[in-house]
Amino acid sequence: MKVSRRYAARLFAAAVLLPRWAALGQPAAAPEFDVTSVKPSRDFGWLGIDTMPGRIRADSVTLERCIHDAYDVGPHRVLGGPDWIATDRWEIVARADHAVDDDDLLMLMLRQLLADRFRLALHRETRMLPSYVLEVGKNPPKMQRAEPGDDETELHGGRGGPTTLEARKTDMNRLAEVLGWRMDRPVVNQTGLNGQFNFTLHWMADILRNSDDGADDVSIFTAVGEQLGLHLRTAKAPVEVLVIDHVERPSEN
Repeated sequence: MKVSRRYAARLFAAAVLLPRWAALGQPAAAPEFDVTSVKPSRDFGWLGIDTMPGRIRADSVTLERCIHDAYDVGPHRVLGGPDWIATDRWEIVARADHAVDDDDLLMLMLRQLLADRFRLALHRETRMLPSYVLEVGKNPPKMQRAEPGDDETELHGGRGGPTTLEARKTDMNRLAEVLGWRMDRPVVNQTGLNGQFNFTLHWMADILRNSDDGADDVSIFTAVGEQLGLHLRTAKAPVEVLVIDHVERPSEN
């Protein structure tokens, strides 16, 4: 993938490329940053991880958010660890002496940084969790098969307002992951649909539904059914998760 790592903090901003599902587990072999700085954040303004060639800067991020970004996992797929991983905020700056202009590789390097500085150790499991199961509805799906040359997926819209997902060359596993970022539990793909699709999905956040603008007054459940021909139902389902085995607050430097 080639994706801006503003994804973690700006997942629901105006236009963000969505990452593919990455392999879970411990840091893979990758170059390490030559210089790193990890400090408690005293600025709770802009939140997120930004990347530049050979460099990562994270402002006011939690360790939990860093794990989401480094491993490309949704908000309901990191389990265990002390409460502070979701509350304490950090300022992280990391630089490599060599040019690394690949966000995939930079995220592997971030995994190693988290292991070195936070003593983060984790493993992957499949657990039965309360989930939303994504499946085909009663009628055929309303999505077009992707064509060669189509662009990657983009997400448009604010976190608390109307959202339009313009999807190109997107498989159903990725769609399930994207929906999981917006919902209160994981979304598991059980559509049985293979390949990549193009589609548009538009919905309104629940807190703003029943507004004066009737065109936006559609829940995510209704939108998935009416616009894609798919269905979301609640069930316990097998979910691949990251489980934190050990973590420590880093020393400041």
